[in-house]
Amino acid sequence: MTKSEMRIGIDLGGTKIEALAIDSQGRELTRHRIDTPREDYEATIAAMAGLVHRIEQETGNMGAVGAGIPGSVSSLTGLVKNANSTWLNGKPLDRDLSLALNREVRVANDANCLAVSEATDGAAAGKRVVFGVILGTGCGGGVAIDGRLHTGPNGVGGEWGHNPLPWARGDELPGPECYCGQRGCLETWISGTGVSQDHKRVTGKEQTTHEIMEAYKAGDADAVATVERFVDRLTRGLAHIINMLDPDIFVFGGGLSKAEHLYREIPERLPRYVFGREAATPIVPARYGDSSGVRGAAWLWSAK
Repeated sequence: MTKSEMRIGIDLGGTKIEALAIDSQGRELTRHRIDTPREDYEATIAAMAGLVHRIEQETGNMGAVGAGIPGSVSSLTGLVKNANSTWLNGKPLDRDLSLALNREVRVANDANCLAVSEATDGAAAGKRVVFGVILGTGCGGGVAIDGRLHTGPNGVGGEWGHNPLPWARGDELPGPECYCGQRGCLETWISGTGVSQDHKRVTGKEQTTHEIMEAYKAGDADAVATVERFVDRLTRGLAHIINMLDPDIFVFGGGLSKAEHLYREIPERLPRYVFGREAATPIVPARYGDSSGVRGAAWLWSAK
């Protein structure tokens, strides 16, 4: 087996682990997906390493490995923190995976991987400051500057989901409890879970976000009202990012990013909240969709 320009990305999710290999031009060479060994840290490390070995056996090449995780590695302790896959917290995942593979491994937050992927050769290629948004079970965010990951000294760059809902109204205070220990975090309002819970609080109906979106398309009054609240809260959250960072582009990923009306309605609403009442920031869906995170993990070893 020889070394090459091959890069291997791993996307460690709560229910699945996906790995792919790309060449120096971003062309996909092979891809595999397996179930995540939930609540078992050692088995998770072994599963990630096993996917890398499988890819390298198939291709006959040894690749540089990057991994996206639902949390971050603390620069102070070297241990995973903030992971909603809680069995990873407090573990030296990057070191353990490096030992298992006998090489350096780069590890980053999965939303940061989305931003890097789309900034490198996706919907935000050519843009200097990219803010990646994941609207899924949770609410993630990541920042890429000149195609490179930006996390900051605390490893939480882009974690907009754990700031308070901006310009909260009386009926939005103090807000739902968040797993991070605070109340009223943006994630508790605009994630898929948050939208479903908001719908239940207001209507008494227990429906998934997918069911709510389908009912919205059919004109159901309760669903329309729920989606209206979601869009307004999402717009407020994005306006906050513009006021602080003013990125060149927003790129959306995650299940809720497939709602086409977001790309029409949010740009119309943003000027209401952005300082100066102007908002020209493009908002686009991720070019690589659900694959953007795993591609971004591979691009953690970008030639840039």
